[in-house]
Amino acid sequence: MSLTLNQARTIIDAALAKARADDAQPLAVLVLDAGAHLVAMVREDGTSLFRFDIAKAKASGALGMGADTRVLAARAASNPAFFQSVVAATGGRLALSPGGVLIRDVEGAVIGAVGISGDTGECDEACALAGILTAGLVHGDMK
Repeated sequence: MSLTLNQARTIIDAALAKARADDAQPLAVLVLDAGAHLVAMVREDGTSLFRFDIAKAKASGALGMGADTRVLAARAASNPAFFQSVVAATGGRLALSPGGVLIRDVEGAVIGAVGISGDTGECDEACALAGILTAGLVHGDMK
């Protein structure tokens, strides 16, 4: 199964609806397919300059390392030299903060990732999870 534009738009719309319901700061939300190609992206009014770049680093980092960025951040705490090397080797395409979440199909295969930046990592991640579930897909921790 491939991630469709319709699914990506549903993820974005639901993530932003959750953000507005939770009174979150303005967000940048993007969805990548399994090959890390951009499927869809939205930047809310008032989002600060680097939020798109951070959201992309969260999503591509999750894909590249095969785990949600919450998990990667925990791993990095106990092995900082390795993760600093990964960030350097990938040209900064890994952000070690919650908000990068793998998207799986119902069989558990990774079909993409969502990256969100703009509020706390916890809020960014909660919005990503809401979007994935609304689209009828499975997130990284539910394999």
